[in-house]
Amino acid sequence: MKEYNVLSYGAAGDGVADDSAAIQSAIDACSADGGGRVLLESGRVFYSSSIQIKSNVDLHIQKGARLKATSDIGGYIRPCKMINNPETALIGNPVTGKPSFVFIYGFEADNCSVSGGGVIDANGHAFVKRKDKYYVTGDFYPRPTVIYVEKSNHITFRDFTVTDAPFWTLHPAGCDDVLISSVRILNDLDVANSDGIDPDHCSNVRITGCHITCADDCICLKASKGNSEYGPCENIIITGCTLVSTSAAVKIGTEGVGDFRNIIVSDCIISRSNRGLSIQIRDGGNVENVSYSNIIIETRRFCPDWWGTAEPVVITTFDRDENTRSGKISNVRFFNITAKGENGVLIHGSENNHVEGVTFENCSFTLSRSSKWECGLYDLRPGLGREIEKHGSSGFFIKNAENVRIEKTSVGWGNVCDDYKHALYAENTGSLELICFSGNAAHEGDESIVIR
Repeated sequence: MKEYNVLSYGAAGDGVADDSAAIQSAIDACSADGGGRVLLESGRVFYSSSIQIKSNVDLHIQKGARLKATSDIGGYIRPCKMINNPETALIGNPVTGKPSFVFIYGFEADNCSVSGGGVIDANGHAFVKRKDKYYVTGDFYPRPTVIYVEKSNHITFRDFTVTDAPFWTLHPAGCDDVLISSVRILNDLDVANSDGIDPDHCSNVRITGCHITCADDCICLKASKGNSEYGPCENIIITGCTLVSTSAAVKIGTEGVGDFRNIIVSDCIISRSNRGLSIQIRDGGNVENVSYSNIIIETRRFCPDWWGTAEPVVITTFDRDENTRSGKISNVRFFNITAKGENGVLIHGSENNHVEGVTFENCSFTLSRSSKWECGLYDLRPGLGREIEKHGSSGFFIKNAENVRIEKTSVGWGNVCDDYKHALYAENTGSLELICFSGNAAHEGDESIVIR
C-alpha cells in the first residue's frame, strides 16, 4: 500500500502548530492517486482543525501518535458548510439534524478507513462547563461530533482510541457495509451526549470487540430525521464488547423516524451502567427481529440528570408529542441474560400501541440497591406526558403488552429497599406465558406475581 506521510506535506507534529492543511493535502493526494495510506507517525502530536477523509484513503494514526482536535470552534466550519445551511452552521442544529460541527468528516467516501492503534484526542473539555458535581454540559448544542461519515459504503474503523469527545464520537449515517472493530472510546462519565457509536440509517453493520466508556449511550442505533433520506437501520451485529454508560449501554432509538430490523447483540459485558439494553421508540419507525444473547449486565443509578433508573432491560413505545405517533415493537428475544442492579425489567407500551412478541429464556435478574439514589422509580422519558413514575420496583414490570413469554427465568433479591415489590407485575397484558419462572416478593407479605 502506498503511504503518504503527513510530515512530507508540511505537518509539524509538535502539538502546537495547526497541521490540518498538511493532513488534508496528504489525504487529497492519496485520493487523487487512487488511494492508499495517510500516515501520522508515532511519537508525535498532530494538532488539527477539521479534516475531510475521502474514498479509498486509510487515515492511519500509528500507535504512539496522537491526533488532537482544535479547541477553536472556528476550526470546525469547513466540513460543516457542506452539510448545513451556512446561516445556522455556527449556532448548532437540533440533535435530530445533521451535525453542525465535525472533526473528521467524510461524504461519499467509499472504502475509507481510520486505523493504526493511535489516539484521537477530541479535546472535549474545551467546549463544556460543569453544571453540578455529576454533570457537565456546554453553551451550545450539539457540540462537535468527532467522526461523522455520511453516504459512504464499505468503510472500516479499526484499532484506534478516541478520548474526551464533546458530543457523539463515531457517527456513520446512510452507510452500507460498516465494520467497527477493536475501537476504544474513553470518554468522561460526566460529559453529556458523549455517545460512543451511533449508526444512523445504516445497513450491514458489524461492531466487534470494542471497549466503550461514555456519558450517555455506548452504542445507539438511530434513524434520525436529519438523515431521513436514507433507508432503515438494519442487519446489525454487535458482539464481544465491554461497555460502561451513564445512560444505556446498547440502545435502539430514541430518534427513529425510520425502521430498525434484523439486529443481533451477543457476548457483551455491561458494567456500572445507568441502563443495560434499551429499545425506546418515540417516532414513526418500527422495530422487529431483535435478538440479545449471552450478556452480563450490572446497573446502578448515577444521578437524576441521566435518563434511566438502573433498569437492565427497557422496551418502551410512546408518542413523542401530539403530532408524532410512535412505531411498533415486535419479535424481541432475550436468551441467557444475567443481570444484577437496582431495578428490574421494564416493558411498557401505550394504551393504543402495545409492545408485541417479547421472549425471555434462561435469564436471571437480581435486584440489589447499591447507590444513594431513590429506588422504586421507572423512567418513561421522553414522550408525550411521560416522566419518571413512582412505582414499586419488580423483577418484571409489564404494561400494555401482548404475547410475552418468560421461560426458565428467575428473579432474586440482594440488598433490598422498601420500594422493592414483586417478582413480576403485569397490567393490561394479553397472552402472558410463564414457564418455569421463579421468584419471590421482596418483602414478606407481598405477592410474588401480580397480574391486573
